[in-house]
Amino acid sequence: MAGKVYRSSVKISRAQARQIVDGAFAMARAQDMDPLTAFVMDGGGNMISAEREDGCAPLRLSVSRGKAFAALGNGASSRTVGERNEQRPAFLASVAAASDGQFIPVAGGVLILDTNDEVIGAVGVSGASSDEDEQVAIAGIEAAGFKAGTAPD
Repeated sequence: MAGKVYRSSVKISRAQARQIVDGAFAMARAQDMDPLTAFVMDGGGNMISAEREDGCAPLRLSVSRGKAFAALGNGASSRTVGERNEQRPAFLASVAAASDGQFIPVAGGVLILDTNDEVIGAVGVSGASSDEDEQVAIAGIEAAGFKAGTAPD
């Protein structure tokens, strides 16, 4: 017989994650970008919401997750992680191996910050150019009322 269990703390609700995805896709459609996939994860790296637009290649789901995970796992955007380590390919390869290949350090993964600038999740977007992926990730985060984190000051 099942018993009661304690509930987990929720920092980003499913509804807020949907706002992030919808906000990202709205910007992409307004700018006529290629079809995208967006992945929203909580601070523990668990999926809250993920969606692939019609016409977006299926591998984009794994790429968007990898971008979000690269940001979340390193405390800076996936672009920042890649740029900071351009001259350290062994480090990037080691982190990719340690994460079972679920680490993609190119633009498109952005942290979700709370009002205290603490990380509560991450968003990864894939399908357009990496710069465009990052722009729509930021737009989605802001559409849901959160602050986007790329690199600490």
